[in-house]
Amino acid sequence: MEYAENILGTIGNTPLVKMNKLTEVIDALVLAKYETFNPGNSVKDRMAVKMIEDAEAAGLLKPGGTIIEGTSGNTGMGLALAAIVKGYRMICVMADKQSKEKIDILRAVGSEVVVCPTDVAPDDPQSYYSTSKRLSEETPNSWYVNQYDNLSNTKAHYESTGPEIWRQTDGKVTHFVVGVGTGGTISGVGKYLKEQNPNVKIWGVDTYGSVFKKYHETGEFDEKEIYPYVTEGIGEDILPKNVDFDIIDGFTKVTDKDAAIYTQRLAKEEGMFLGNSAGAAIKGLLQLKEHFKKDDVVVILFHDHGSRYVGKMFNDDWMRKMGYIE
Repeated sequence: MEYAENILGTIGNTPLVKMNKLTEVIDALVLAKYETFNPGNSVKDRMAVKMIEDAEAAGLLKPGGTIIEGTSGNTGMGLALAAIVKGYRMICVMADKQSKEKIDILRAVGSEVVVCPTDVAPDDPQSYYSTSKRLSEETPNSWYVNQYDNLSNTKAHYESTGPEIWRQTDGKVTHFVVGVGTGGTISGVGKYLKEQNPNVKIWGVDTYGSVFKKYHETGEFDEKEIYPYVTEGIGEDILPKNVDFDIIDGFTKVTDKDAAIYTQRLAKEEGMFLGNSAGAAIKGLLQLKEHFKKDDVVVILFHDHGSRYVGKMFNDDWMRKMGYIE
């Protein structure tokens, strides 16, 4: 008989799917690493379980403890599933720009959700970074995950996502393209792929309002680059320890409007019902098309599922209100 011991045993080994219509202008073979097949419908399941297991091994997370994390929704979901299986309490701290669906889904799996304002500085007491830290100090027997600086995040992708991509492409992958938020996916996958073949190019997709692209190109953390943006799950107003800028060959920035429009196009033209960061990622890949040659194999990673965005990018009233469609 073939079965998993619990839901965590179904994480990983997600398929590669060929892109067709949206990538007709690109000569290379474009393959999507389709992470919504994970049980929490996102790539974050991988690092959520890895961070918990490493914290247990280090004695940071004890039986009956409380897991506390600031999340845009997907890491919270992965942590919540692991918390259920392992018997922990889960508190998710979120910014108010995240979709209502994400908040409702986390509550549906038994997490407590604290919502904080988006439009404040990271060190503001009301920010979701500061609130997460404060709650972990106030809550007995708790562990603050800190996915941004917790290097088990990168390790999860070095140990699982990277090797899967290498194996599934038979070692023929030439480029890896992915949206960058905490940095664990691009750094872990990038490190593994470059160890197998140093010529593999690693491209990050960033958003306007985030510091990554300029910092990578100039080494300057420019606060003038920071302003509120709509795109969820990518970009940052901080420099997480999980972003290894030495591994990344370059960044391209995608507008909120393009990310939203291409999220819809993925669903309507490829049958890929995916999240907002996937729209940004595919638009970013199209912006990079002059970097790809006929025999290249380009892998793009799609983080999460469209069900998280039904009230936003998949709602034409919302799209019109934002000025993204006529």
